[in-house]
Amino acid sequence: MARKNLLQGLMDDQPAKAAPKDTAPDETIAVDAPEPEKSASPSPARSRYTKGAIGAVSQSIADLKSRSVSDIDPFLIDAGGVQDRLDYVEDEHHALMESIRDYGQQVPVLVRPHPDDPDRYQIVYGRRRVLALRDLGLNVKAMIRDLDDDALIMAQGQENTARKDLSFIEKANFARQMQDGGYARKTMCDALHIDKTVISRMLSIVERLPVEVIERIGAAPNVGRDRWLSLANAFEAREYDANEAISVINFSGAETSDKRFDALFQMLTRDQGAKQPRKQPSTRTPLKTTEGLQIGEASWGNGKMTMTMNNKLTDGFDEWLVEHISEIHARWKADAE
Repeated sequence: MARKNLLQGLMDDQPAKAAPKDTAPDETIAVDAPEPEKSASPSPARSRYTKGAIGAVSQSIADLKSRSVSDIDPFLIDAGGVQDRLDYVEDEHHALMESIRDYGQQVPVLVRPHPDDPDRYQIVYGRRRVLALRDLGLNVKAMIRDLDDDALIMAQGQENTARKDLSFIEKANFARQMQDGGYARKTMCDALHIDKTVISRMLSIVERLPVEVIERIGAAPNVGRDRWLSLANAFEAREYDANEAISVINFSGAETSDKRFDALFQMLTRDQGAKQPRKQPSTRTPLKTTEGLQIGEASWGNGKMTMTMNNKLTDGFDEWLVEHISEIHARWKADAE
């Protein structure tokens, strides 16, 4: 059963229209639930007493509320954080609806008060459960937490890590959205539980592939980093644009994300061997610090430049270079003009 605009409100920033008020009044059930890691800085939108007897009472009430489960109209819950899932699978949606219909909602979702609308909420995690409950006409059992943007991302990332079912490209796309949102590299690493080097490798792939192409392919759960890297390299070499790539995917008629990846990958690489230019001798230039210590080398050959560095000697300069390459290129371009 096709559903037009099924993800409206949870997968974009536009709030969905509220449902009629025909559900039972909200009820609150006390439960013990783990607290997500919170940011060091509190949300600026919510001031509260922090000292003395009033502060102690306020904190006790806040702690009690954070450990309770409330019934919320699903049409009052909007998008929040970043989109972690690339695929919407109709069969999985119906299976989740059937499970909730038979056994009820076993695990609450996490929301926060909407920073721009006191009568609405933003989802932190549990998007698919909210969609299923919305279609069933049921209220959502949710924990409500006062989270700032950093704490929201951290909670969402920790939930994804605990599930361990996000594909490589979904994690990489998660990192790209955090970078676009201006989050610090440490926050990105903590949210995904990976180090800076892995983050840099992920970003080097998703930054060379249009977002539209990644979203059209989907999660591709059986495709790992190496094949995505090969696709990014081939995409650059063939100088495809997003519309051409999406046309190839659509023309293939592939029904799964893994097959859509394969269709584009095969198109981009099928003539690669025949078009390889004759190898030319490479030239090498040592890369040295201001003190004269060689930390790597740059080599040119076969139509490309390769820079290699010894991680034991760079003292973090390699990571800094990757993070600031766009700024360096902008300065070079300005000087060249």
